[in-house]
Amino acid sequence: MNCLRQIYEVMLRELLILRQNHVYRFCMVAFPLLVMFFFTSLMDDGLPTSMPVGIVDLDNTSTSRSLSQRLDGFQMSRVVAHYPSVSEARQAIQRNEIYGFLYIPKGTTEKLLASRQPKISYYYSYTTLAAGALLMKDMKTISTLGSAAVGQATMRAKGFTDDQIQTFLQPIAVDLHQIANPWTSYNSYLTTMIVPGMIMLFIFLISAYSLGTELKFSSSKRWLAMTDNRIVPAILGKFLPQTLIWLALVYGYEYYVFYVLDFPHLGSPWMLVLLGLIQVLASQGFGIFAFGLMPSLRMSMSICSLWAVLSISMAGSAFPVMGMDGPLQSLSWLFPLRHYYMIYQIAVFNGYPLIEAWFHFAALVAFILLPWLVVGKIKNAMLTYVYIP
Repeated sequence: MNCLRQIYEVMLRELLILRQNHVYRFCMVAFPLLVMFFFTSLMDDGLPTSMPVGIVDLDNTSTSRSLSQRLDGFQMSRVVAHYPSVSEARQAIQRNEIYGFLYIPKGTTEKLLASRQPKISYYYSYTTLAAGALLMKDMKTISTLGSAAVGQATMRAKGFTDDQIQTFLQPIAVDLHQIANPWTSYNSYLTTMIVPGMIMLFIFLISAYSLGTELKFSSSKRWLAMTDNRIVPAILGKFLPQTLIWLALVYGYEYYVFYVLDFPHLGSPWMLVLLGLIQVLASQGFGIFAFGLMPSLRMSMSICSLWAVLSISMAGSAFPVMGMDGPLQSLSWLFPLRHYYMIYQIAVFNGYPLIEAWFHFAALVAFILLPWLVVGKIKNAMLTYVYIP
């Protein structure tokens, strides 16, 4: 009972610190909420739309003009200019005025009607991967539709039925199934990695900051004295209020994206509760561990910042981990966000049982237990170290 009373007194002390220090107010509430609403609104449409493209139409016939109109009618493409030459269209791409252009050479319609297989070219910039890939898909579709339309008209003139025409133009029908994200929404799978990653960054930093400020303001000995110099009750009392605040923030985020914005989630609500809990505890565990490795406010926060930023790249959402070099694949296991993202993909996004992601769950539990490796060093630092700016 004495231990519980000491933890309670440390919690009251920590709540007073949280109320008086504006850093906690901004980094635990204001900035995470700003990040949450910023990223969900940034990709609110799911996919980028009305991306600027150009047309180089040297044929200038009704057929070539219909191709331009069809391209402009696509949701993701918007024809903003017609250029007299390929050179000028290429310069427009270099000036970032357009992402790509469709080139229709002179005589295209004539060759098409004579079945002499004309060539239509499309150029797109892959400097921006998402824009380049989506526009390439649109321009490829336009090229295919243009030849199919002329072929359809020719075959109808020769007396073919619609079924015969369809079989000739498309011998194999493609039945496409996009599992879990049929809208190909960037918001559904990027936001659910970036926002938790940013929240984990704030948890890393605040965990290391709250320990480092005890040394900075020379209050560490008074803090430990409240628990008779026992470091475990002192840490529990210090971080329990923060844990409750972080859990409220994370569960608020999950409710907002999965039940207000209606992001796809096939897993049960209890899986979301469990995922949010281990996300917060693993992040706090890493932050405390980073301070234990480097009992310095500046160095521990630098380690947390570096690890959180690298986590975005190593999570596997932008570039698959299985496509990375062997050493990088092994290194990815050292990032909590990687395991969070895999559990989310397996158990929430696709609805598989947690046993399918047990290794990633065990890895996050290991991050939760990391502070046990450095509690002795943290206690020694709080009792004997002198803060050096």
